[in-house]
Amino acid sequence: MAVKVLIVEDNPVARSFLTRVVRESFSDVTGIGEAGDLVTARRMLGLPGASHHNGYEVYKLIMVDLELPDGNGLELLSALSAYPATKIVTTLYSDDEHLFPALQCGADGYLLKEDRFEVLVEELQKIVRGQPPLSPAIARRLLSHFRLGDGSPRLEHEIAPGDFQMQRHASNSLAAPDHERLTPRENEVLTYLSKGFTIKEIAGLMGIKWFTVNDHIKSIYKKLNVSSRAEAAVLASKQGLV
Repeated sequence: MAVKVLIVEDNPVARSFLTRVVRESFSDVTGIGEAGDLVTARRMLGLPGASHHNGYEVYKLIMVDLELPDGNGLELLSALSAYPATKIVTTLYSDDEHLFPALQCGADGYLLKEDRFEVLVEELQKIVRGQPPLSPAIARRLLSHFRLGDGSPRLEHEIAPGDFQMQRHASNSLAAPDHERLTPRENEVLTYLSKGFTIKEIAGLMGIKWFTVNDHIKSIYKKLNVSSRAEAAVLASKQGLV
């Protein structure tokens, strides 16, 4: 599969990691472009409203992070609705509030950056076979929504945004976060999460394996009654944990 790839990711460590994943996934990559923000990505893609330069590249695979310094990756996905490329979200967020809007905005796949290198390569290679690249956790989440058994399941992403936020806030208010039970290690991980470090960066800073960090994060989410990094960071700040 001859492919020219654009990686839209503001973290240089994550960009380097994804570059290795791409090169391992495809034997005939003709070039990999990198953009650290929406402005640069729009310019490189020659999108309307961007400050064009002569001879912009045409990419066949675009990997987009959802959180960028100058906006949301969903904005770029929406702008790429007519762009002839495979669009893959690469993120740390596995919750419905990020997954379903990304799919609705035209994402052709959804990969979690904390997955093992080999898993990401295997998933990305599915593009060649015409299959959507989905991290195992994301595939399981999607399947669970269609196994409700009532014939006409109402997915969480079909709930009005205001209703969903009201439910989430009600849940948080009725069940107080069990932050008192966070271990010292979990508090340390939460501090790094709140500062924007990736799972792999946290593992390096703490001298532990990335999957150990991942286990700590799952435990933190459960104890704080949240489902995303953003919620955990906000709640931790409000509780004076970080």
